[in-house]
Amino acid sequence: MLILLAVLFVALIAGIPVAFSIAISSAAYLILFSGVPLLAIAQRMVVGVDSFTLLAIPLFLLAGELMARGDITPRIVKFTATLVGHIPGGMAMVMAISCMFFGAISGSGVADVVAIGSILLPAMNEQGYKKPFSATLLGCSGALATIIPPSIVMVVIGVTTGASIGKLFLGGFIPGIMAGVGFMIISYIYAIKEKYPRMERASWKERWIAFKMALLPLLAPAIILGGILLGVFTATEAGGIAALYALILAIFVYKKVSLSELFEIGISVVRTSAVILFIISAANLFGWVVAAEDIPQKVATFMLSISENYWVILILFNILLLLLGMFMETIAIIIIVLPIFLPIFNMLGVDLIHLGLMVCVNLAIGANTPPLGVDLIAACRISGVRYESTFRYLTPFLGVMVLVLALITAFPQLVLLIPNILIN
Repeated sequence: MLILLAVLFVALIAGIPVAFSIAISSAAYLILFSGVPLLAIAQRMVVGVDSFTLLAIPLFLLAGELMARGDITPRIVKFTATLVGHIPGGMAMVMAISCMFFGAISGSGVADVVAIGSILLPAMNEQGYKKPFSATLLGCSGALATIIPPSIVMVVIGVTTGASIGKLFLGGFIPGIMAGVGFMIISYIYAIKEKYPRMERASWKERWIAFKMALLPLLAPAIILGGILLGVFTATEAGGIAALYALILAIFVYKKVSLSELFEIGISVVRTSAVILFIISAANLFGWVVAAEDIPQKVATFMLSISENYWVILILFNILLLLLGMFMETIAIIIIVLPIFLPIFNMLGVDLIHLGLMVCVNLAIGANTPPLGVDLIAACRISGVRYESTFRYLTPFLGVMVLVLALITAFPQLVLLIPNILIN
């Protein structure tokens, strides 16, 4: 196992992509230390993605891409602006709320960053917001798509742990709203400190007009979650419904996407999906090797030798995820780490929905924590600022997410309340 981990570490240090590093280290172990035929490597990788549930990933990505290109996202932004634009920091609050709404459609943090950032960053620049602040807010708000349902990360967690994806979706509401409100408070404080201008207060007539324009896009999350709750369709089928709904709006209602653009959108979704699914397949091979060596049981024994206290184990797990989130890709962390720790949490009686949401919030923090910080890097690229220039604004936003993590860890009912009420 030391050789397995050494090969993985060296590959990552050498700059080899995470998925290939995982696959190479696993294959090296099997070739050198087992009598397993090489065909088993391909078989295990195929088994890793041979899941109907994982079909939700490309479907939600397709829905998000259609929303972004079909004049659908701007309607959500305009409606949000009529509600809070006149408050100090209003334009920044519009960004946070818009990311929450769009995250409830796309399920992807990077998609959230690209879609909302391309619309709102120019407007924030015109109002005098400092670009590093705008980029930091965009990266952290975009990461809310990891927490707010439907989330691609939640789908992967559900497949990995066997937890109900519908309950995971519902469990994300309170933590996601808490983080979003926290970002809005920070925006308000910075706006007063930096004396950023406000937008004119919208009249109730203007709000009504903006609401009517945004009504159909805003119905998308309600259709997705309502259908799951009522048992009309599964989480995977919800991805198909979301994609179909977005397709109808983009092509037939708003007529903003042509057939040629639809082909380009499909290529983009295929590329993104292929990356995610290849990571999952490689991680499944790695997990197979780890399981064969009884590593989960050994880690469980080691952790319990440190402490058998429920809270100590949860705190240690959160610290580990925060550290891994700084260096590793989200999906890889889920598929490598969760199977190892699952026996421990089963012994301790940790609720899988509670566990899943702790992982989601941890990974949202990791998506904005240097040196990796995928969402923050994407936000910097769109806004045209240097990565390191955002660090001075990063602390309070990460502080909000760490506070939310601490609260949901200490008070599981913040996660479990809505799922327990709506799903028996």
